[in-house]
Amino acid sequence: MNSHHLYGLIFLFLSLTVSGQSQEDKIYHVVDAFVGNPSPERLQNLDKAEADFWKNSRPKSKAELLALVVLNCNKAYYENQFGQSEKAIKSYEKAWQIYQKNKLKNYDIVEFCLKSLGNLYTILGDYDNAENTIKQYYFIANLEKNEPQKIAAILNLSNVYQSSGKISLAIELLQNTLKTEKLSNSQKGILLNNLGNNYLLSSTTNLMRPEIHQHAKKAFELAVNYLKNEKEQSETLSNCYRNLATLNRQRGDFKIANSYLEKAEKLFLETKNQQPRKLAKLYYEKALLLFDEHKYDESTKLISAIFKILVPNYNSKNSLPDQNQVYAETVLIDALDLQAEIFQFKQPKEAIRAFEISFYIENLVMNSLVYENSKIITQLRSRNRTEKCIAIYSDLYQKEGKIEYIENAFQLSEKTKSGILKSFRSNIKNASAAEKHYLYKLQNLNNSILKEQQKGNLATLSELNRLIKKQNEIMLLLKKTESKNGNYIPETCNLKALFSKLEKDKAMMICYFMGFENQYYFTLQNNQIRLDRLNTTHVSIPKIVQFIDYFNSADAITNAISDYNTYSKQVYDILKLPKKSVYPSLIIVPDGILNFLPFEALITKESKTTNFAKMDFFLNDFNIGYTNSASFYLNSIPYSNAKKTVLGIFPIFEKTNFALTFSKNELQSIKKNFGGQYFENSNATFSNFKNNAANYAILHLSTHASSGDLETPASIKFYDQEILYSELYNLNINPDLVVLSACETGIGKLYKAEGAMSIARGFQFAGAKNLLFSLWKVNDFTTSVFMDDFYTNLKNKQSYVEANANAKRDFLKDPNIPNAKKSPYYWSAFVYYGTISQPEKSSNYIVYSISLLAAIGLFLIFNPYRKWKIFRKSLKKQSIEK
Repeated sequence: MNSHHLYGLIFLFLSLTVSGQSQEDKIYHVVDAFVGNPSPERLQNLDKAEADFWKNSRPKSKAELLALVVLNCNKAYYENQFGQSEKAIKSYEKAWQIYQKNKLKNYDIVEFCLKSLGNLYTILGDYDNAENTIKQYYFIANLEKNEPQKIAAILNLSNVYQSSGKISLAIELLQNTLKTEKLSNSQKGILLNNLGNNYLLSSTTNLMRPEIHQHAKKAFELAVNYLKNEKEQSETLSNCYRNLATLNRQRGDFKIANSYLEKAEKLFLETKNQQPRKLAKLYYEKALLLFDEHKYDESTKLISAIFKILVPNYNSKNSLPDQNQVYAETVLIDALDLQAEIFQFKQPKEAIRAFEISFYIENLVMNSLVYENSKIITQLRSRNRTEKCIAIYSDLYQKEGKIEYIENAFQLSEKTKSGILKSFRSNIKNASAAEKHYLYKLQNLNNSILKEQQKGNLATLSELNRLIKKQNEIMLLLKKTESKNGNYIPETCNLKALFSKLEKDKAMMICYFMGFENQYYFTLQNNQIRLDRLNTTHVSIPKIVQFIDYFNSADAITNAISDYNTYSKQVYDILKLPKKSVYPSLIIVPDGILNFLPFEALITKESKTTNFAKMDFFLNDFNIGYTNSASFYLNSIPYSNAKKTVLGIFPIFEKTNFALTFSKNELQSIKKNFGGQYFENSNATFSNFKNNAANYAILHLSTHASSGDLETPASIKFYDQEILYSELYNLNINPDLVVLSACETGIGKLYKAEGAMSIARGFQFAGAKNLLFSLWKVNDFTTSVFMDDFYTNLKNKQSYVEANANAKRDFLKDPNIPNAKKSPYYWSAFVYYGTISQPEKSSNYIVYSISLLAAIGLFLIFNPYRKWKIFRKSLKKQSIEK
């Protein structure tokens, strides 16, 4: 048994007697017997003792409940030792839940439970839970002035920041701690090793900047100096050598890297209580070095050793473990991905099989997560693997010509598109009332924590801890409820149904996949699918970024119309967009930076003209609609021909610095076309919106919004308060259309696999399927003009995508708008996401058409002389009125 667990039990065992054992005595004896001879098989004895406890003893005393906490902490410790990380998390969670719910005392819950639980969350990618857990025990350690636990919390929090991509936060936290705290040599060494690791990870490529390399090297060498004489820190010293090995491997200094790995392995093998997972991680680093040295056979042998350590009943005669043998373990994912990269040179189909097992394990990890942020980061890891799979499928198609390879590549690409939003929509349909209740409370607590954190130095730590503690309680209850349901399995997109819908909508689709090394696009039309690689170079993506930068200000385009023409045409060519065709509509599934690109504003043919109305915009070739994924388009609800009413929110902000003068014009133009309820000025509150949103077909918000930044979430203003995008998640609405007539409503922190964390995303989570939103800061006057045309088009029974496209075309043709205001900056900001289906012809129209034709027929019978002339005129009149 681990010594600190043993000491934690001593005071409890002093009162035990052999005869007349109490319920807690029985539990302690079972724990003591297990600790004397631990094994994976004997863990079931602890499970049985716990089951008997709940069966035989009611009500429970605090002493009995504390015994149960001790049992679960010890069980979790050994489950982790035996490589059962998921089970260990559940046992620690149970211990913590019992401890805090019953307000127990006289047990070091931080040392024996929370520290290990936080580390396990980090290992499995549950970063939000890890951060919450660590902040809780930091708060406890700070109150109790327990300096060792406080430093441990800082170290572990830096690990969370590091693993979740917040490298600068981790570096800042570690540097401040090293400067301000009184530390032992061991603590300095551990913190410096972690600091060096963060410098190492701050470089996204092997081309690390010289100064970053020096910072990392110095931190690792200082850490070695502090730790080499500390007998209890041999494992951390081993980690320092491993990090130095990685630093040198990335620079191609393989001989030096190997010497450091040999030192690391020797030290690790000398440590007591070696965890299988840590040994497997060491072997993975050795295998990675051999891979970089092109020693593929030797690397494969080490990968096989990893499988043998981590996978029960693994048959070393097989190159890969069976899918039914694996479990949620990130080292297994790393090993499988490395084996796939070795296979892809000579055995591409085996590489695909290895990658498929990795995807399967990643889904297991994903299903264990509760928080959106942790899910997004986990999903991001699959992007690199997806890119490699697409490349393999593309090569296989070139060699064998089987269309199934292209279809498989498309399905993999599709799964990387808004997967979190997709799974939420799928799960919420079948969620129980209890789940929905917990999800609602969890989201509200998350928003409260975000808002408190936004206060910076003015944030109240005790209030933050109270909210985090409450959030943790709800999270555990939600996990318990969700465990009764099956795991979410990403669905494949039904290609046959997709082709059928495209034909019905008279549309074609182009889906982009912007990988790290290669960019691909899928074209779907005429019941066929194609896969092509974009001919991008090292300057192509910067050109796309430069084109998007033209929309940062109103005069960027008008001051350089010729340059805009050039860049716009170049980006059009880079993106391999289709030429004008018999299909009037084009659906674009953007990816990465393309989420912020206004495709309609691209130039298809460069010219010398400075007259915007005469330029060849892509807008003129298609009615362009967007969607987060092909599945969203496939499952989109057809256009409803029912009478539409509008809920309008118009804060206007009169007599303030935020006044939206032309918002009044926008309000009147919508009112003349659609009935409904319109809240103005001080009535345009969030509560009025929230209380009425479910009752109207169209929700229109004309206000201010912000995209936020890396630290500040996107938000939208109501008259009385500013609402974060995540505060919209709980609205539970199902409108026909949401129109976000505000700045930057489609912009936010961008994740390649999920898209922008924007106001539009908040509404999509709330249930909105069709949205019109903006990609930059929109002009108040020109927006009111555009919206007037848009709603007039809707009134005239145009589909949403047509109404949007035609409003832009009308804007360009309008003789009352000066040329400078016809810049794409003013008309291309609003993009439409959703169904592109046409409104159904009303029964009145059909009756009218039949009556008209009947009247024409009767007239022609009695006046045959003029029949041809009159028939032509009637047809001409009908087409104009349409």
